[in-house]
Amino acid sequence: MMGWPLGQYAVSIAVRPDIQVLFLKISFVSIGLIGPGWLLFVQFLTRRNVKLSKVAAIVSPSLIGVVAAIWNPNGLFFRAVTDHLTDRLYGPMFWLLSLTQFGYLFVTLISMYYAMKNDSSPQRRKQITITLTGMFVLTGFAVLDLFVNVMLRDYLPIVPGLLSVGILLSDLCFVVAISRYGMFDVLSMAQRDIMDHMSMGIIVVDDSNAVIEVNRGTEPFILVSKDDIFEMDKFLSPVEQQEEVREFLYRYRNYPQSRQQTEICWRDGRYLSIQMSPVLDDANNVLAKVITFQDVTEQRNHVEEMNRKNEALHERNLELILIQEELFQLNQKLEQMAVTDGLTGCFNRRYLMQQLEHEVLLNYRYGTPFSIFLFDIDHFKVFNDRYGHLVGDEVLCRTAEAVRGALRRTDILARYGGEEFTIYLPHTNREQADKLAERVIRAVEENVIAVGKEKVGVTVSMGTMTEEDFLAPIGDVKEYLRERFAQIDSALYQAKKQGRNCVVVAS
Repeated sequence: MMGWPLGQYAVSIAVRPDIQVLFLKISFVSIGLIGPGWLLFVQFLTRRNVKLSKVAAIVSPSLIGVVAAIWNPNGLFFRAVTDHLTDRLYGPMFWLLSLTQFGYLFVTLISMYYAMKNDSSPQRRKQITITLTGMFVLTGFAVLDLFVNVMLRDYLPIVPGLLSVGILLSDLCFVVAISRYGMFDVLSMAQRDIMDHMSMGIIVVDDSNAVIEVNRGTEPFILVSKDDIFEMDKFLSPVEQQEEVREFLYRYRNYPQSRQQTEICWRDGRYLSIQMSPVLDDANNVLAKVITFQDVTEQRNHVEEMNRKNEALHERNLELILIQEELFQLNQKLEQMAVTDGLTGCFNRRYLMQQLEHEVLLNYRYGTPFSIFLFDIDHFKVFNDRYGHLVGDEVLCRTAEAVRGALRRTDILARYGGEEFTIYLPHTNREQADKLAERVIRAVEENVIAVGKEKVGVTVSMGTMTEEDFLAPIGDVKEYLRERFAQIDSALYQAKKQGRNCVVVAS
């Protein structure tokens, strides 16, 4: 009910039009829910059971108006007259919502009339009377607001806040109906039966241990009536030898102001939970004690069963942890195999191209220079034909190892295919790339491979490319890489034509 005045206040102080529309829609949603809220309120007030299907039937008509307020198609619900929504006109959807709310009011009044006619309780008649007063107050102000601020707005001055005042006054009536006349006294009426319907045994004793109240739940443990004297020591004497019992009795005698609790094994094999909660006055004196008894045998058995299952699960978890560790190591190996070349240990071409697609875009975004080398082993076919494929594989591995030793940690060496290798050098300009290329050439040249008693020298030819000028943006990074590798491959071909064991920079 307070959604309307709060929403209207928010509309009046809001500056942005979209915020005004939001709070105005919230206001009308609140108004749209007041009607079904009234009806459900009265149903509860008159002690009627309301099923979920009935609630849906009650709320459905109002939801149509709520949806119309939220949707507001072409201003058919409301539209602004000026730049601010405090001055607005209403359309046919608004009147549909208003008529719906008055329909709810009519049905509610009929329900209240029959409730007052058939209810002989003076208490509830007073509740209904005050509630009815609140509804009439709200309705009167709503009608007045419609006439003055909507229908006669062209003839009378606007009086803001009429409906908000009506809502506030009706709220006060509802508060009085709830608090003063004990609308929720259903709890106090149920108090007479609630103890007897509980499975837990309850005994309430005064400061002299005389029984004030007792329920049927105590019968399996002790037979006691009102005004009897309940002695905890005598009650627990059959199981006094248990350590838990002795400790509980000691606290029960010496610390009556504090709450006590224990769980004991009863004489028939059942487990019994006993709690004592003191009722204290302002001076911390004990006025009464509430003692509860609950059979927790089933819960205790469940706990023991759960403990056994937890132990079994713990053993299974240990086994699963070992299996998980093995799987983790196997996954690491699989991940390594997926990105590396099985022979040389370098990264494979697929991994290189994925990294380059990502790195090139970052380099272009931040203007970071980078270089790419493409080299292959000179006369590699001769090694295979003369010494065999095993020696050829050894040449590939030793060459990759020599190149790796000449590179930096951040450089990426990948086997491009056959005897061809690629190096990606991040944060590397032309001058740095030239030095690194020469270092790679020399490292391979100095790496002599022993084939039986014969020493075999290996050289490589290399094409390089450095990107330092980032003038045009990259449209398709895959196409960009294809073009660059074509240029580098052409430079590599020129290096071979120039006599091999040299470096050619791609134009």
